[in-house]
Amino acid sequence: MTEEHDPVPVSPTSQVNMADVARRAGVSIATVSRALRGLPGVSPRTRSRVLSTVEELDYVVSPAASSLRGSTRRVAVVLPRLDSWFSSTMLATVESTLRQADLDVLVYQVGTEEKRRHFFRDLPTRRKVDAVVLITLPIRAEEEERLDLMGVEVVVAGSRLRDFPSVSVDDVAIGREAVEHLVGLGHTRIGMIRTSDTDGATWASDAHRRAGYLEALARHGLTPDPALLVTAAYGVDAGAVGMEQLLALPDPPTAVFCYSDDIAVAATTVLRHHGLRVPEDISLISVDGHDLGALFGLTTIDQHVVEQARAASRMVLDLLAGLDLAEDRITLPTHLVVRGSTAPPARSRSRSRQHVRQ
Repeated sequence: MTEEHDPVPVSPTSQVNMADVARRAGVSIATVSRALRGLPGVSPRTRSRVLSTVEELDYVVSPAASSLRGSTRRVAVVLPRLDSWFSSTMLATVESTLRQADLDVLVYQVGTEEKRRHFFRDLPTRRKVDAVVLITLPIRAEEEERLDLMGVEVVVAGSRLRDFPSVSVDDVAIGREAVEHLVGLGHTRIGMIRTSDTDGATWASDAHRRAGYLEALARHGLTPDPALLVTAAYGVDAGAVGMEQLLALPDPPTAVFCYSDDIAVAATTVLRHHGLRVPEDISLISVDGHDLGALFGLTTIDQHVVEQARAASRMVLDLLAGLDLAEDRITLPTHLVVRGSTAPPARSRSRSRQHVRQ
């Protein structure tokens, strides 16, 4: 899919750049970049318009941007943090897969706004890599343009970004499925613990899971209670902080949807500290497929992180080999793993026992 707009005049300048070509052709910088590199995803009509504009403006592609693929045999993996299970699992899989193909991997941790700004400011001038893999990294429009100016392949793992090739899961569907499972057990007062993982940016997965959570509540005629939707800063205690907030409410939830397995594990420790049991007093459901979740008996939605990383790595290898991608936006399936952390709410179980005795 390409982004097209009405052409915009370009003011005469001493040096024409890719942004000028994009404005004159009425397309995005990404489309110009893909058209000049002969990549898929650009219609013949748009490609022709871009090439005509390049000729009209006498735009000369820089040697760095037009250098041959595979010239450095290095791939940059950019991620917000190394201390989260999702990111570290993604990185380990991508690194291992690319190493097997005799590619070197450079790792960039850019978890703060300042670090992201410096990385994207310097990236095009460094020209150290043939491809960039972004692992669930939210970036701004101006940072996207810096990626375009590099003239290298970009693959997004764990989320989507504009028209770059990507591998991800449907996080809205994840939020819906989590709530559907809890409603099916009889829960009507359902909380959610979210997390903010990177300063100065919005996380698509968090926003989408929240959207799915709210959609499922609405589908069942349950009015969302803003007090039940809490956000805790990322850290080992995020789930604990969020659960403390929920337990402090006059009417706590009977079930909680946690953003990730590690958040649910931390929430479990708080419940035990308060003398509450899972799932007898509060049910918990989370997301990931983390081995720790299995140890704690968590009901979870497995998003198959290793498979996402492998698919993204294969995209990189195909692109560097000059191959067309069979599919450039892959959405992998997820599945619900029901364990011992979810059950009907206590009141429902009490009514059921009374009915049996009668």
